[in-house]
Amino acid sequence: MGSNKDSTDVPSHPLDDPPTPATEAGREGLDALLARPGRAVVALDFDGTLAPIVPDPDQARAHPDAVPVLAALAPRLAAVAVITGRPAEVAVRYGGFAGVPGLEHLVVLGHYGAERWDAATGEVTSPAPDPGVAAARAELPGLLEKAGAGPGQGTRVEEKGRAFAVHTRRAADPQAAFEALRAPLSDLAARHGLIVEPGRMVLELRPPGMDKGVALTEYVRAIGAECVLYAGDDLGDLPAYAAVDELRAAGTPGVLVCSGSDEVTRLRERADLVVDGPAGVVGLLRHLAARLA
Repeated sequence: MGSNKDSTDVPSHPLDDPPTPATEAGREGLDALLARPGRAVVALDFDGTLAPIVPDPDQARAHPDAVPVLAALAPRLAAVAVITGRPAEVAVRYGGFAGVPGLEHLVVLGHYGAERWDAATGEVTSPAPDPGVAAARAELPGLLEKAGAGPGQGTRVEEKGRAFAVHTRRAADPQAAFEALRAPLSDLAARHGLIVEPGRMVLELRPPGMDKGVALTEYVRAIGAECVLYAGDDLGDLPAYAAVDELRAAGTPGVLVCSGSDEVTRLRERADLVVDGPAGVVGLLRHLAARLA
């Protein structure tokens, strides 16, 4: 568990108006976090939440103020967890989380919680690869060509080790390409015992059994947290939203934060608090760090 001792100064930055959740449950969750930060978990998605969405996922990097603000906030909390569909090691590298004073108790739950990286040890724990991923990956080039969505048509395949994702953001009509690939990729996944995770102009094929909701619930319970804030931006974050709702129903206060975009509205509709993308998430974390300093 973390402590409330001040080990890192809050980065100097002009503060906007304090964030105020629009719901009673969200306000109760925020009040609980501020009252008992040493018993609270702040959990965050990576892409679209800590890192701006970019056309090439390999070029994604955390917002430049994200790590300094997290380093100021984390020592005051029970824990900070980054929960992402990316491999844990990739999220650590793109986030710049390793070796940062103040982030000694950060964990990155990669592949929707199937992998875990601990800042304290710098080690990744991971189960064996699912053979269905390799089998589906072998069929993918032919499927994309048949669908008229090969590399020459602007799609891009992102390798994730335990999963792979097909991005359509660079296609001439990204939404049309996304919709055209839904059915064939769903059929491919079903043949090999996988599931399809849709996102912002991306369709990911991965093994079933883990999602961000399972990962969040297991982590909150494992460390005995008494409050949780979760921030996300995409459809893959909905299970984490559902997990926070279930925790709240069981008596654990929580706050649902949406890193807002025009591409996904379902999180915005369910969130207690909507902020303006990764910059807004960083601003919220900065406010929390300042309040708890």
